[in-house]
Amino acid sequence: MGTEMRPRLVVVGNGMAGMRTVEELLKLAPDLYDITVFGAEPHGNYNRVLLSPLLAGDKNVDEIMLHPRAWYAEHGITLHAGDPVLRIDRKRRVVVARSGLEAPYDRLLLATGSTPFVLPVPGNTLPGVVGFRDLQDVDTMLAAARRGGRAVVIGGGLLGLEAAHALMRRGMDVTVVHVAVSLMNQQLDGEAGRLLKETLERDGLSILLEAQTQEIVGAGKVEAVRFVDGSERKADLVVMAAGVRPNVALGRDAGLHCERAIVVDDTLQTYDPRIYAVGECVQHRRATFGLVAPGWEQARVCAAHLAGAGHRRYVQAATATKLKVTGIDLYSAGDIAGGVDTEELVLRDRGSGVYKRLVLAGGRVTGAVLVGDVGDGPWYFDLIQRGADISSFRDRLLFGEALCAPAD
Repeated sequence: MGTEMRPRLVVVGNGMAGMRTVEELLKLAPDLYDITVFGAEPHGNYNRVLLSPLLAGDKNVDEIMLHPRAWYAEHGITLHAGDPVLRIDRKRRVVVARSGLEAPYDRLLLATGSTPFVLPVPGNTLPGVVGFRDLQDVDTMLAAARRGGRAVVIGGGLLGLEAAHALMRRGMDVTVVHVAVSLMNQQLDGEAGRLLKETLERDGLSILLEAQTQEIVGAGKVEAVRFVDGSERKADLVVMAAGVRPNVALGRDAGLHCERAIVVDDTLQTYDPRIYAVGECVQHRRATFGLVAPGWEQARVCAAHLAGAGHRRYVQAATATKLKVTGIDLYSAGDIAGGVDTEELVLRDRGSGVYKRLVLAGGRVTGAVLVGDVGDGPWYFDLIQRGADISSFRDRLLFGEALCAPAD
């Protein structure tokens, strides 16, 4: 067959960004490389975005699999699942896995993702303290939910709220603890955060804002969370959902240039031209990434360069966030903070729980926050991405696309 002549591509990380890159590469150049994949988890690649519905009971494990083991075999890809790479030897061009297995590479793709940030407080390693990142975390949470009792979720962002809602649906008594003054403060402004808090509290969640965790208390397992002001919440389960940290140790130890994450250029190449990186482990023009959309776009560009069709460049785009799971519709896109030279259009309808805020700069929409009525979210997002001039229908903008369509 002569396959031994093919250049070898080794992929470190069997997650969404890495496997999407391989998928795109197979479309462009199906026979170019001999491909080997190393993954830390003992199964195929699954959709991490669906861990929340899995936890809530709306999905099962088979439904969230993106690439079962058969897919790798079908495409002639060697998968080493449950055998993470511990070392990259750039001189010899080999990776060394935990099992001692060595795999030589001509091109290396790092897709090591990120890890939940565990608060550096006493008690953070007690049994019952868990991140919300992988299938094993979900299993741990489901076991706790079957025993019932109380859960404290640390982090009032997207992931924390999804975990809290799912655990509440599984019958636990759940408190969300958030260090900021309002929920989802990365995506929502204060008013939208307040609306969200009221709705979640009506649903039965307890929410503590501006609460700083001092210690996780327990003898042999979690019993309570203690805060800086001295107050406590009893807990049988503590979920850390206070953000993630890019997994850069492997790249850093190999001598690749890293800052907050592994630094890549517009082609997703690291400072070593044989090594590429995609997803949550990369830093591109000072930014790091925690959403699926940029990971997909990076995969597309990186695959083109690996395939030798290297005319594509990765360009950061505005991102949009939709919150599902909680039964509340939220949509957030672009730059919602605004600044000195921006203005805001706001619509509030307390009775129907609708809130809309658009951030404008120079006759263009630069950000949007929607609560309750999110149908026009994609249209606003499109206006943001295109940098469309909205001056001619500015007065109707808040009422949505139907009222802004040009009159025939």
